[in-house]
Amino acid sequence: MLSQEDFLAWARQNNLSEDAQSVAQNVRSSEPARRVGGGRHNVTGRYPSRKMGVTIQFESHRVELPAIYELEHDDEVLEYFDQPPSFKLDYCTPKGRRLGVLHTPDFFVIRKKEAGWEECKTEEELHLLSERNSNRYCRQGERWICAPGDAYANRFGFYYRVRSSAEINWIFQRNIQFLEDYLRSAQAVSPLSKQRAQAYIAARPGCSLADLLSPSGSGVNQDDIYSLIACGDLYVDISSASLSDADKVIVTLEKTLTPTAVLPASKRHVNLSTARTGDSLSWDGKDYQILNIGCTAITLLNDQRTVLDVPLPAFEEYIKGKGIIIAGSGIRDDNEVRQRLIQASEADLAAANYRFQMVSQSMRAEEIPVAARTVRRWIAAYRVAEALHGSGYLGLLPKPRPGNRSSKLPERSRMLMTEFIERDYETLKQKTRYSTWAAFQLACEREQIPVPSYKTFSQAVHQRAGFQQTMKRRGPRAAYQQEPFFWELEQRTPRHGDRPFEIAHIDHTQADVWVVCSQTGRVLGRPWVTFLSDAFSRRILALWITFDPPSYRSCMMVLRECVRRHSRLPQIIVVDGGKDFQSTYFETLLARYEITKKTRPSAKARFGSTCERIFGTANQHFFHNLAGNTQLSRSSRQITKSVDPRNQAVWTLKELSEHLIEYAYEVYDTLDHPALGQSPREAFEAGIIRTGPRAHRRIAYDQEFLIFTLPTTRKRVAKISPGRGVKINHLYYWNEQFRSPAYEMQLVPIRYDPFDVGTAFAFVGKQWVECHSEYFATFHGHSEREMHLATEELKKRWQNHSGQFPVTAKKLAAFLEAIEIEESILAQRLADLETRSLECPARASTKIQIGYPRPVLVPQIESGAAPMRQQGSIHTYGEL
Repeated sequence: MLSQEDFLAWARQNNLSEDAQSVAQNVRSSEPARRVGGGRHNVTGRYPSRKMGVTIQFESHRVELPAIYELEHDDEVLEYFDQPPSFKLDYCTPKGRRLGVLHTPDFFVIRKKEAGWEECKTEEELHLLSERNSNRYCRQGERWICAPGDAYANRFGFYYRVRSSAEINWIFQRNIQFLEDYLRSAQAVSPLSKQRAQAYIAARPGCSLADLLSPSGSGVNQDDIYSLIACGDLYVDISSASLSDADKVIVTLEKTLTPTAVLPASKRHVNLSTARTGDSLSWDGKDYQILNIGCTAITLLNDQRTVLDVPLPAFEEYIKGKGIIIAGSGIRDDNEVRQRLIQASEADLAAANYRFQMVSQSMRAEEIPVAARTVRRWIAAYRVAEALHGSGYLGLLPKPRPGNRSSKLPERSRMLMTEFIERDYETLKQKTRYSTWAAFQLACEREQIPVPSYKTFSQAVHQRAGFQQTMKRRGPRAAYQQEPFFWELEQRTPRHGDRPFEIAHIDHTQADVWVVCSQTGRVLGRPWVTFLSDAFSRRILALWITFDPPSYRSCMMVLRECVRRHSRLPQIIVVDGGKDFQSTYFETLLARYEITKKTRPSAKARFGSTCERIFGTANQHFFHNLAGNTQLSRSSRQITKSVDPRNQAVWTLKELSEHLIEYAYEVYDTLDHPALGQSPREAFEAGIIRTGPRAHRRIAYDQEFLIFTLPTTRKRVAKISPGRGVKINHLYYWNEQFRSPAYEMQLVPIRYDPFDVGTAFAFVGKQWVECHSEYFATFHGHSEREMHLATEELKKRWQNHSGQFPVTAKKLAAFLEAIEIEESILAQRLADLETRSLECPARASTKIQIGYPRPVLVPQIESGAAPMRQQGSIHTYGEL
């Protein structure tokens, strides 16, 4: 985004008038004129623009969103603004009556040499508008124009452009979405990987992306290759072939180079059995390039970049007449070439790439800073290597240095050294290298074999350093940091994406089962379940269960669960038009992690078909097989008290949650999906392998992320009470900053952690501060999920009892203490059973009473935390 000084410099450079500068400044300083609405059919949303630093609205993901992608990745575009201020269009009706319409264009775009408004319409809509009134929209040649818009823009020296959906290149759009993870934050690529990739392409002109990505190809991982493509070090024409079809994509070193060999090559007649994609043909004096060899036709590309489809029978007839020849670019022994490239050092590859560039420029009659004699020697070496190995690039590699660098040690000495390293050094005893070498020296002398020096032994130990060695010497916890990551699915962008984590759906459903209280057995209600599902693989990425109706809190918690499980968030999230998805907190979280939000039309369940399908499957396979399910409720007139589902309910929230998680992550995940032909887990893992793990997009499950995902109460603020702090969900929380008189009785924004009710956050002094509950010691000792489920059940229990009943901290603490007592009773009962098996059983009775003695002060747990009150010990009375 331009600064004010940059904008004024741009205005002077383009000779803008004062009126034009005033209009542009008004656009730059104004908020969007309106909030977009999708109507009955459009998918609306917000795109997190890195160029603008804000989210950009779009009213259609098939018209306006493609325009946003083009503007975002066009180097000529400096700034673009959605929904700029409205202006009046003056034109006449077909009957000649003058008409004035207040118009809000889709974008105002500032380019390097011009600026103006841009309006996006579908081709069908433009035809209808043109038939209705051609004075506003009409076709002029191959493009659509808006005459009143042009008249208004020309007053300021700007332009007005109508963008039609027919102009969209969907292959480009698909590739931009595929590469967006690397365009936003490309990972650092090592110089060696870059040199190897460039060397492989130079050695195999016209190679496909599939060859480059294959395990037997360049030896460079997928993330590095896609990063090199995104930053321009490798060139791919993303407007002509989809990157998801890697075998149809040709990779070159430069945009100006053709995918064929630059240097002269031997000619051979075409043979369909040896021809391959990327070969260059000479046909009747004209050059062509093979784009694809299909079952019925062969696709060629001529010098004018025109694509031709030639039937295979006709093509074979031309071959028989010897009228077609092909430039030889094949490699006789791919394994030999690959081995030479892998064994070459980084310096050797850099030298060969430089020589290849100089030779290529020399063959194009360009001036180069190299002596002519040196270039002739390089060209001769290139031709010799091409004749011997089928790849002239090998001739440009520096010759290996003379000398025998192989090991001089006998085979027995090397084997014995490896044995001592494995059995004596790599043990939990953690012996030093010197002591192990001393023992190894003694063993060699006994066998009368040469003894390697201590330096050689140390080098052998160092070569084995890594995860396995640390695991053997220091254990799994010390080796954890060295452990490698292991990753276990008309031309438009596919509706379900090309890869995992590209498109995901969030939706809520009320479970078809009644839940009872774990303490009283009374029916509490039907919980709500939120699913986050991956559209490509149909995998359930995360779920969240709660008694609260759908809200933005459930949305944020399911995203937190996704990061906790996968350390990733989707690139695009599809939601419905509910208010829970329009919260400022939810949209801020998406914008912070650069997630595109798409809102499907209301009452259009098929737009979220993948999530709706999961609801039906979960009901069929899980909920409808539980006691207390709601299937009988469909015929309410036939329900009697004896068969009422509420009277059959036995499931508690905790037990239901545990089994639902097991079903979602272990059962559903491994069952074959009819739309995939395989399980969601298999489709997910196959997609990750094919499109790259994209490790640079991992999100740390740390304090920063947790604060962004914390929900707030319905009021969103709380008052700071002197001496007590802020009251959140009926609990008081304290921080030392509350002692300041400047903050007393002030309303401050607050957030709480549903996983840990002992901790909350308040925005005080222009920063978020951590606050602790007065019963932090009781709450803090429990797991996150246990705290969430216990809080949910207790809130719902008292909610049903009385809508006005306050859930105090003491009651919640007592509830958790009762759980601990029940656990101790169960443990004691098991011990008693063992005792009775040895002695004569004796009757015993146990009476338990819970007392609440006066709280006592305890030391502060950390700086900035308030003095806490600790629950007294629980007295148990009885006799055995």
